[in-house]
Amino acid sequence: MPPAGVADTQRILLGIDPGLRVTGYGIVSTEHGLLRCPTYGAIRTSPGEHSGRLLEIYEQIRRLLGLWNVEETAIEKQFVALNVSSAFAVGEARAAALLACAQAGIPVTEYTPTEVKQAVTSYGRSGKPQIQEMVRLHFGWPEPPQPADAADALAIAICHAARWSQPPQNNESSRARSGRQRRVPQAQVG
Repeated sequence: MPPAGVADTQRILLGIDPGLRVTGYGIVSTEHGLLRCPTYGAIRTSPGEHSGRLLEIYEQIRRLLGLWNVEETAIEKQFVALNVSSAFAVGEARAAALLACAQAGIPVTEYTPTEVKQAVTSYGRSGKPQIQEMVRLHFGWPEPPQPADAADALAIAICHAARWSQPPQNNESSRARSGRQRRVPQAQVG
């Protein structure tokens, strides 16, 4: 019997913490009801042309999707930031990641930062060090994952994996509480 909050079937999930300079990612899989993390890291874009940075994020996400045979993606939902230009940059990085998933036909579920923090630390206002430590404890690692963006991506993946075992609910308010899944349509070329 798998631990509470972990599905019994094997799945491979990509968690994404989008950012224009650094996009964190974490691959999480289930094996006999236990979560495992075969890899995590960060996509660091090269300074320079804005569109080139977005293309870099898109290409690296596409590479990860194919390399790890990802079945689902979880991504941090855009939130209102104090700095408008940084909010736009994060939104554009999200769009590049979402486009990569759409073209691969991978379903995407979005979670707010508060939902992720609540799922991983049981406190919706946890800071980055707390997230890193809880991710470290979750996987039994000797050191917290670095950079913090990768830890955030793993936290997003853990949050989504915990939702795998919950029964589907049919009303709008329950979907709002548990994250919204969007089936991203397969891109048509031609």
